[in-house]
Formats: sequence, C-alpha cells, structure tokens
Amino acid sequence: MGTEFHLKATTAAEGPYALDIDPGRAGWGYSSLRILDLPPGGHHSFATGDSEWIVLPLSGGCTVLTDDGEILELDGRESVFSGVTDFAYVPRDAHVQIATGLGGRFALTGARCERRLPARYGPASGVPVELRGTGTCSRQVNNFGAAGTFACDRLIAVEVLTPGGNWSSYPPHKHDECRPGEESELEEIYYFEIEAAHGTDGVGYQRVSPSGHGRGTDVLAEVRSGDAVLIPDGWHGPSIAAPGHAMYYLNVMAGPGETREWLICDHPDHGWIRSTWPDQPVDPRLPRYTAPAGDAR
Repeated sequence: MGTEFHLKATTAAEGPYALDIDPGRAGWGYSSLRILDLPPGGHHSFATGDSEWIVLPLSGGCTVLTDDGEILELDGRESVFSGVTDFAYVPRDAHVQIATGLGGRFALTGARCERRLPARYGPASGVPVELRGTGTCSRQVNNFGAAGTFACDRLIAVEVLTPGGNWSSYPPHKHDECRPGEESELEEIYYFEIEAAHGTDGVGYQRVSPSGHGRGTDVLAEVRSGDAVLIPDGWHGPSIAAPGHAMYYLNVMAGPGETREWLICDHPDHGWIRSTWPDQPVDPRLPRYTAPAGDAR
C-alpha cells in the first residue's frame, strides 16, 4: 500500500546523497530533502538553485561556507537521540561547501522560494523544545525551523522524538487545502531514524489515509532508519514507535500559500483524543533532552 510514497533507505539515493528528494522526484512544487554522509575529512559542494536550505547535522559537526563569504561552524551532535543541534541557513542562488573533520550525517532540508534571505547560523540554544500530547500520545518536538521560530521564505522544518510504544502525529491531521485562518496547503516529507536496542535496529509504522483531496495518498508503511515517506495530501498519522525503540522523524514542509504558516485540521473521527490529554501526565521519558544554555557566538 502506497509504495510510491514510501522510499526505503538507499532506494532514493542519487550521486553523493543517501536520500535525494526534490520536487521533480516527488511530483510536487516545493519541498526537498537530501541526506549526506561524509567521511572524516570529507567535503561536498552544491548549488542551492531556486531553493532555500537548512543544513542540519544528524550526527557529527561541520563547517558551512557560502560564496557570500559566510563561514558557519556547526558543533553538531552525536546522534538525533542525544541532543538538540545548531544548524545553518543558506539562501537560494548560492554555492555552498560543507566540510567535516570527524565525519558525519547531515540533512539538507529545502524549499523552492522567491526571496533570497541572508545566510545565518541557528544556535542549538535557540531551538524551542516542545512537549505535545500526554500519556501514550506524548512526544517531543524540536522546533528549529518552525514558522514563527526561524525566518525562512517558505521552508518549515521540525524534529519529532517519540518514545518506544507511543503514537505521535496523532490525532491524524491534514494540511492539503488552502483555507485562510484554518488550514495551510503544505507538502510534507517524513524522514525516519529508529533507535537501536538490545542489538536490534527496530522499526516504526506510518499511516497516511485519503482525505478526498489531491492524489488520494494511501500509505501503511513499516519504516526503518533512513526511510522517508512523502505526504502530498491526506490524513497523516499515527506515527508509531515500536516498544523498546524510540522513533525520530524529521518533517520538511513547504507550499504555495502567501503566508508561511502551519495550520492543520484534525480527522473528525479522532480529534476527540485531545480532550483526554489534560487528565493524563506527560510520558516521564520526556523530554529526552532540552536545548543547551546560550551560545557565546
């Protein structure tokens, strides 16, 4: 079900990228994601083209150099399960070099855009860490590139950590129609990493069901580390973490709306679950970590 929307690890590799999703490959207008693995001493150059990008370390640190002369040093992190990371924003119509001393894995989250904003450093200390839901719906959201948190033209990007056994992206919700003040039209990519435990890599599950708009996206996928799911439309959720294995996913969104905003509509059959949250505690395993103290830079 929905195999064209579930991209298994390595099946969407292209050139230097372990995963390469652009609007042409996805069949939509705006959102992109690339996953770049670099060895110790490795480097990579790319042209940003008609898109803005955020360079986000998944593991390791790097230096980001733009042709405007900006040098952005990213400390990075050991893994997505170990802490919040700093990041770099680079504009459209630029040439960028990424270099790393110790090696690492880096996400390039992108969106086609019109405005050329300046390259900027995003400190880990400035990333709002939010807890959503309670009980078995508890999850942690790192809002590094959320609308209203960090200035971009069209790009919206956040990280979600779900403890083993919990459901996130729940209740199922959608953002596939432009309804001012109620819902934004946003294409979305989910990129997954699953925390290993007891010598096993672990799995998670992702559901997307048709909403009556767009392509009628219908996905029920068993996801593993390195997988991605494309969501051009539809009710998405739940994202289910198997017991014993925490789930991480990176959300990349962009769309045609004049205002950069994330407005969602809950599935009418499941939205009631929100009314139960005030009566339950947040999962004690959260927050997994918090943002560090202020960066002197």
